[in-house]
Amino acid sequence: MPSKQPRVTVLGAGSWGTTFGKILADGGADVTIWARRPELAQEIDEAKRNSRYLPGINLPRDMHATHHLSEALEGAEQVYLSVPSQALRENLKGVRPLVAETEAPIVSLMKGVERRSGLRMSQVIEQELRCAPERIAVASGPNLALEIAREEPTAAVISSVSQETADAVARRARNSYFRTFVNTDVIGTEFGGVLKNLIAVAIGIVDGVGYGENTKASIITRGLVEMTDFAVAQGAEAETLQGLAGLGDLIATCQSPLSRNNTAGRLLGQGYRFEDVVKQMQQTAEGLASVAPILQLAKESGVEMPIVEQVKRVLEGTMDPRNIAPHLTTDDDTPKGERTQNGQNGGGGALWRSLQRALDQLRYGGRRAPGDRS
Repeated sequence: MPSKQPRVTVLGAGSWGTTFGKILADGGADVTIWARRPELAQEIDEAKRNSRYLPGINLPRDMHATHHLSEALEGAEQVYLSVPSQALRENLKGVRPLVAETEAPIVSLMKGVERRSGLRMSQVIEQELRCAPERIAVASGPNLALEIAREEPTAAVISSVSQETADAVARRARNSYFRTFVNTDVIGTEFGGVLKNLIAVAIGIVDGVGYGENTKASIITRGLVEMTDFAVAQGAEAETLQGLAGLGDLIATCQSPLSRNNTAGRLLGQGYRFEDVVKQMQQTAEGLASVAPILQLAKESGVEMPIVEQVKRVLEGTMDPRNIAPHLTTDDDTPKGERTQNGQNGGGGALWRSLQRALDQLRYGGRRAPGDRS
């Protein structure tokens, strides 16, 4: 008999795409994963394993896989995209005719910007699929794939300019260990996921050099300021950067050895050249490709990003990794204010209240903290 479960598709069978497929299947959906390599599709479909990207994880029975794109997308009520950001545009060329006649929401699971254009992933999707932005959603948050695949509790945010789309995706992408919140600030949600990768590379660099917790805490804190200033200049809401897509993701990515960007930075800090780091990484570290386009956008917006600028110099080989830590602001000796530019305009109190609420969401699973009457 035909399945009554909602049918959803995930394009991309790396660690995050496979994990998100598991999230959806454990939430009650009939999931099909598209894998580029036939042998990987066969392993997921028949053995319910993805031994390369998620070793030791058993996948749900209601999760299938194919390397045929048309088969994967047939009848899909929602489509999730989890491919390397720099390959998204090319992948979407084959997707366009298969979703043109449907109204299925298209959900980006990617955290990068296109190197050539500087466009966010939702903008690339809108261009290549020629669909209305109201049909597009993005997912972000402190989401290390292997931890979630082990069913360790976490939360994420689903964002769309359409509240209806955000709600529909959030209802589908949740289960007993994965909670979803919603907002309509797509710009802030996407840039939060991109920018935290750059700060995580910086943290990895100083970790590889051998610096301690003071250095890392300083970079995380000043990195959040850079993230907020940049995102607000692009049209984001400052509060979004204090939530799951900003602060939450920043904490998880900077402190975990499971983070690809942290790992890439650590190799750089240990003296490996950029080319050698890329060869050693088995999966894409999106932060490495996003540094240049983000700095170009920052320059056009008049936003200073000294930490990200120094990451760029380390990548280019023009700065010794040991020299990144003393330059947390700029080489200018003029004293700098600590708050973000937005905070200096009077929003500081609201920002930190939002920050506290974001931490409470993680700590109390979306419920209000005891004694919180706000």
